[in-house]
This record gives sequence, structure tokens and C-alpha cells, in this order.
Amino acid sequence: MDVLCQAKSGMGKTAVFVLATLQQIEPVDGEVAVIVLCHTRELAFQIKNEYARFSKYLPDIRTEVFYGGVQINKDIEILKDKAKCPHILVGTPGRVLALVREKHLKLNSIKHFVLDECDKMLEQLDMRRDVQEIFRATPHHKQVMMFSATLSKETRPVCKKFMQNPLEIYVDDEAKLTLHGLVQYYCKMEENEKNRQLNDLLDSLEFNQVCIFVRSVARANELNRILTDCNFPSICIHSQMSQDERIKRYRSFKEFEKRIMVATDIFGRGIDIERVNIVVNYDMPDSADTYLHRVGRAGRFGTKGLAISFVSSEDDTKVLNDVQSRFEININPMPDLAEVSAFNAS
Repeated sequence: MDVLCQAKSGMGKTAVFVLATLQQIEPVDGEVAVIVLCHTRELAFQIKNEYARFSKYLPDIRTEVFYGGVQINKDIEILKDKAKCPHILVGTPGRVLALVREKHLKLNSIKHFVLDECDKMLEQLDMRRDVQEIFRATPHHKQVMMFSATLSKETRPVCKKFMQNPLEIYVDDEAKLTLHGLVQYYCKMEENEKNRQLNDLLDSLEFNQVCIFVRSVARANELNRILTDCNFPSICIHSQMSQDERIKRYRSFKEFEKRIMVATDIFGRGIDIERVNIVVNYDMPDSADTYLHRVGRAGRFGTKGLAISFVSSEDDTKVLNDVQSRFEININPMPDLAEVSAFNAS
């Protein structure tokens, strides 16, 4: 049965399709049976790791991840070798389509076709075309599964064009999309007050790991430099790094070598770092959807988290109001740091 599912960040959507496909797969050497597409390389890498984790005691099942930004020859060599060819392929649409067009990747044995964060791929016309072309290269009879934390009423019909009588699982009330166990505050300030406020927060709050979101690559680099100069254990990630460097930094943060991550929105969707308990919107996002995905990095799987947003313009205030209206929540001004610290430590 085909499945279209919308559920909150941190509720285990990835585990649903990983376990469902692992349970049903019958591995045959040289045949790809499951294809999982997602919109960023980091998310592809993470999903591949989830497959590795859940298939630890299934040694006959091979999983590989293919994405752009690295040499394609390595992918081709893996696909050529029957003993290495994956049964489960996780990848980004651009790289997967390149392999299909060059006849290196055959999809005639696909039994399960999965899109994670499907709205992100299907709302972008160029990425949607890539997904459609990949889809057409797969057999007519297969299971299609699509997942996202945010799925607009406009996008749902687009998703269903890929499906036959899907089981539809939605959080009907958008208010339920906001995250349980997550305390949310905002701070109004001038732009030039942000660094001092952030410094005070990081000095005062007890945290395992923190994600700090900014709006541009230049601001990510500069803020990371400032934090490092102040001896905070900070690292940054953004789209202008090489793919190898991005994965290296993602791993470094996930493995707790660094405790503060400064990031652009490339890090805001789907990425699961279980120790993150504070998210700071140093720059407000441009939409309520992006806000939800960002703050979803904290308090994963129902644990307690804290999200603090810096508001310094009329546009910031508008997004804050949109978030409160759409998700039917009250985001209060941040109390003094002593009070926040007491909550944070409890």
C-alpha cells in the first residue's frame, strides 16, 4: 500500500520507512530494490546511517548513499560490482538521475520508492522533474512512500499523482505540529546587540549541544569566527563548503567533538542530532514552515528543549506573528537569564 505521511519533527518518520523496507526486502545481488530520495546530501548521509544502524544484524543487506559534489566514478564502480551493488540506495535526485541516464543504475527491480521531506523536492520545479524522471524508470508495481513534517494542501495532490489509493496520514490540526516539550521565547533587540546577547546566553545556559541558525553563508562564517575567538567550542556548516567538508563537520558535531553548530537552513530540515537541546534563531527564518523545521532540532523524540529567537526588524516580527497564528501558540518574551537558566537546568 502506498503511504503519504505528515508528522512532527522528531517523531520517528525515518524509522517508519527504514524498518518497513528492511522488513520486506529480499536481497538479490546486483539488484537495487529500495530507492530513497531526499533533497540534501546531509539528510541522505543520515538516512544511510539509519539503515546501517537498523540492519546491523542483517549482514546480507547492503546500503549505499550517492550524492553530488563528489566524484561519480566511485558510485559507478560500486554499481558495476554485483558483490558491492546496494540493495538499498539513498541519494539526492541530481546524482541518482545522472546515474540512471548514463545507464549505470538500473531501477527495473525497485519494489519501494521513498521520498523524505517530499514537499521540499516536489515544490521545486527542477527537482520535481528529476524525481519524475527517476520515478518513470521504476516498475509500475511498487510501493511509494512519502514523508514530511510540513505538507501544504497544495502539495498533497502533487504527491498523490505518484501514488495509487494511498493511505494518507496527516496531523489535521496545524496547531499540533509544534513540538511538545519545547519551550519557545523571543528577544527583541537591535542588530548590533545580537552578539552580546548570544554570548550571555551561552555563558548562562546549561546545554548539551546548541544549533544557531543564521541567514547567510557570510554570517555563518563570521559568527563562527567570533564564537571561536571567545573560546566557545563552535563549528559551522553551509552550502559553499565541499561535500566532504560538510560531511566531516556534520560527523564532528554528531559525535560531540563540538558542542555549538552555526548553520544556514541547509541544516534545518530532517537532520537528527540527539544531544541538541537548544536552538537559537540568531536570524529569524523567512517563514513559519522554516521556523518549525529549525526549532525541531531541539527536544527530539519528546525530550525537553529550548528555542530562542532574536527579533530585530519588522519582517522578523511578522514571521514571529505568523508562527504564533498558524500553530496557535504563544511565544513569550524571554525572561531574565537567571529564570531561563533555572528552567534549563531542571
